[in-house]
Amino acid sequence: MKTRFKPKFNIKKGDLVAVIAGDDKDRTKARKVLEVQPEKARIIVEGVNIITKHTKPTAQNTKGGIVKQEAPIAISNVMLWDAKTGAPTRINKSRENGKLVRIAKKSGEVIK
Repeated sequence: MKTRFKPKFNIKKGDLVAVIAGDDKDRTKARKVLEVQPEKARIIVEGVNIITKHTKPTAQNTKGGIVKQEAPIAISNVMLWDAKTGAPTRINKSRENGKLVRIAKKSGEVIK
């Protein structure tokens, strides 16, 4: 994603999200965001898009082998999870005491 300005997204590391598109689609389960890659518009979500990676033996890992790990998915394939309603929700941003906060549209709760 080539842009002149750094893109801004509503999802941060540690947030709970619901996967709304793709092979691991499940709107009823909240999952944790492990990493956000804003320059590529992708995120890594716990337990989603699992790939098998073949690793060579190294000094740290004397045994090589097959490792299962999460691969990034598009940030547009997830929605932030609203804990109060127990469902995915959209986000509204507003200022409270000079700080920008995220507010869930379904419940009106501030997302920490």
